Parts: sequence; structure tokens; C-alpha cells
Amino acid sequence: MTDPLALFWITCVFVIMLMIAGLYCIFVTYNLIRVLIGLELLIKAVTLLLVVAGYANNHLARSQAFVITLIVMEVIFIAVAAGIVIGLYYHNQSLDVRKLRNLKG
Repeated sequence: MTDPLALFWITCVFVIMLMIAGLYCIFVTYNLIRVLIGLELLIKAVTLLLVVAGYANNHLARSQAFVITLIVMEVIFIAVAAGIVIGLYYHNQSLDVRKLRNLKG
């Protein structure tokens, strides 16, 4: 069996890489769908970190309960955000964020 602390630090490196990829998707692109994908990557990184932290501290059941709650909140958040993105697309015929900055109303 592997050392839980070593597994935690190896997974932390992977979580940091996922967070960097998610932040890159959010801050560099102008497409709203890519922004949603970046948010998904950030949330998945936090989910993975919660599971591994629970495993390393021998509180796996508690961390799994947090992860299930996080997944439910994530689904609701992404569903609402996707609805807003679809509404913006029908209104502007574009998913480009630069065109949204010119809206008035």
C-alpha cells in the first residue's frame, strides 16, 4: 500500500496543473463555452483535491460527502450558466465576450 502523504503531494501537482489549465481557459479565451469548460476544470481540480485530502487524513467518508455536495452544486451552476450562454447566443448570434462588452440596456 502506498504512503497517503506521498500520494497527496503527487496529486497536488496534478491538481495545480488542472487549475492552471482552467484559469488559462477562463482568462485567455473570448468564447463563453470555453469559459464554462475552464470553470469545470477548476471545480474538478477541487473535487480531486478533496478526495485525496480525505484519503490522506483517513476521513474518506466525510470528504466523499463534501464531494457529492460539490457535484450537485456544480451541476446546478453549470446548468444555469449554460442557459445564460444560450440566451446570449440567441440574442447576439455570437459567443464572443468582446461583443458583449458593447451591450447597453
